[in-house]
Order: sequence, then structure tokens, then C-alpha cells
Amino acid sequence: MSTANENGAPICLEGKYKAIVVCFILGVGTLVAWNSMLTIEDYYYQLFPKYHPSRTPELIRIQPFFCKCFIGSNFGFSHIRERRSWNLYWSLCPFCFIWSCRCPCTRWNGWRLYLLCALNYSNHFLLGAILFLAISSFFEFLCILLYAIYFPKLPIVKYYRSKAASEGSKTVSSDLAAGGIQTEANQELEEVDTKDQERFSNKQLFFQNTDYAVVLFLIYVLTLSIFPGFLYENTGSHQLGTWYPLVLVAMYNLWDLISRYIPLIECLKLESRKGLMVATISRFLLIPAFYFTAKYGDQGWMILLISFLGLTNGYLTVCVLTVAPKGYKGPEQNALGNLLVLCLLCGIFAGVVLDWLWLIGKADAF
Repeated sequence: MSTANENGAPICLEGKYKAIVVCFILGVGTLVAWNSMLTIEDYYYQLFPKYHPSRTPELIRIQPFFCKCFIGSNFGFSHIRERRSWNLYWSLCPFCFIWSCRCPCTRWNGWRLYLLCALNYSNHFLLGAILFLAISSFFEFLCILLYAIYFPKLPIVKYYRSKAASEGSKTVSSDLAAGGIQTEANQELEEVDTKDQERFSNKQLFFQNTDYAVVLFLIYVLTLSIFPGFLYENTGSHQLGTWYPLVLVAMYNLWDLISRYIPLIECLKLESRKGLMVATISRFLLIPAFYFTAKYGDQGWMILLISFLGLTNGYLTVCVLTVAPKGYKGPEQNALGNLLVLCLLCGIFAGVVLDWLWLIGKADAF
């Protein structure tokens, strides 16, 4: 797989940019459905104004995905999660995939604000909801086709999957077969010494990276305890009227998107474990800041705070997910990626639950 072709370029590098484009689309597909649901919250508030649409659906949607990741991380069935190789993503285009996960959020918010301007106020809710759900469905089917048919046949993908198999990975056999290199992979596995296939157990990986796991958990506990429920129901009425929560959500997504590319500048990338922990814990000062701003502040201060929340969320997430897998073999990166995502989802689940605490003391809370 690593020999050179007629032009002298290594075969393992062929199709790199095609793979980057596919990874970008897969990243969009990862969160496009969830972000569509978030973007059309105003439609749900028209239908169910007393049922907290910005809080209840998030709590329901996260449970199935959380269960799948829990099973995959604890029993080693990484294909249950998304059948994606973390070794491939981290070696090929980590920033592209992570950045594309936030890309649909910003685009969806832009389209939602456009519909508010272009369509009659009383008719835009249902039309916008149908439009976003239709586009989300298209992207999901596109991702399935790309990942199942086109992606496995790229030479660079075959190379990294063969490399993972040679390092002891047992979860890429079907992926190798999809790429038509089952026989080659089996021959390589027979030639590799057993010692080269030894890897850390999931338990060892978790304890070696406990601080990264805690950081990811705390990042999303704080973020989801504020976004989006607090923005829709606890920020009061201002000059922007019904636009206000949509503008806040749009500002969060915009700055979260921008911040995911800041670590590309090496001097701005935070790699210190202690620094990541201090920065993450410091974000909890945003809780009293949001409380007092919603109670006494103007909409400008709230926009500033939500922008900072998005900025720190995206930046710290990328720093952790790009630094943690370094120095590990492909199977270890795959297992560590599953463990870190499990901690991230635990943080999302805890944050969504804690978001309900903002309703304490409100007359029409429950």
C-alpha cells in the first residue's frame, strides 16, 4: 500500500483531498439532524408553548446515541458507534471533520434568519421546519452512500485501515472487505509479530487520559446547561423580540465554528493538560454571569456572553480531541476516541438535565 505509482507519488497518499471532502460531508452529517431540530425550536414553541421545547427534545434525543456509545466503548464494538476509524480521521483531517460538525449549525441559523426576513411571519415556521428536515434527510442518505460505497475504495483510506489492522485492530475487517483488500490484510496480520499487536486496554487508556475525559465532560456540562434552553426561556424580552433567541443561538454557533480553527495556529493551541483543566473550570464563572445578565443586563451583554461561550466550547473541544490521541497506535486511538466521545455525551446528558434547574422559582415552570 505504501509503494510509489508511475509518477513517483506514494500510493497511500492518493485520494487525500477526496477523502478530506468526504470526511467534511460525514462531519456535516454527524450533527446535521440534531442541529436542524435546534434551529426550528421556534416552530415547536408555536405548537407546544408550555412543554419547554428547547429542553425536552434534547433530553430525549441524546439517550439512544449515548447508549450506543456506552456499549461501543465498554465492549469494544466500535462499529456499533459509527464504524469510523479515529486513526484515519486523526491522521488524515482532524480539523476538517471536527470543524464540519459545527458547520451545519451556522448555515442552518443563517437560513432560519433569512426565512424570518423573506417570508410572512405567520407562515414561515412550518415551511422552515419542513425545509430543514428535508435537507437533513438528504445529507444523512448522502453520508450513508459515501461511507458505504465511495469512501472505502480510496487508496489513502485502504492504507490507514490496513495499518490499523496490522497494529492489532479487530474492528476494521468488514471495512477492509468493503475496500476489496481482505486477502492483503489477512496476509499482513499473519506476518506481524504478536508483540506489535499488543495494546492498552480500555481501562488503561481511560486512566491515562482521565484529565482529558473530565475536561470534555465539564465543557459540555456547562455548555448544555445554558444552551439552548436558557436562551429561549430565561433571557426575558428585549428589543429584538422573537428574533432574540434566534440571534443568540446564531452567535453561539458562529463563534463555536470560528474557534474550532484557532488551534491551527500553533502558538494559540493549548496542549498543556493543566492549562486545559484550568481553562475548563474557569468557564463555570459564566453561570453567575449569565444569571445576572439575564436579570439586570441588556441584550448586548447577553450576546457578548453567548459568543464567549461558543468561542471557548469549540476551542477547548478541538484542543482536547486533537492532542489526546497523539502517541497511540491506531486501535488505541480508536478506543480512546470512543471513550472521549462517551465522556462528551455524558457531559451533554448531564448538562441537558441540569438545564432544568433554571426553571426553579418560575410560576409556569412545570
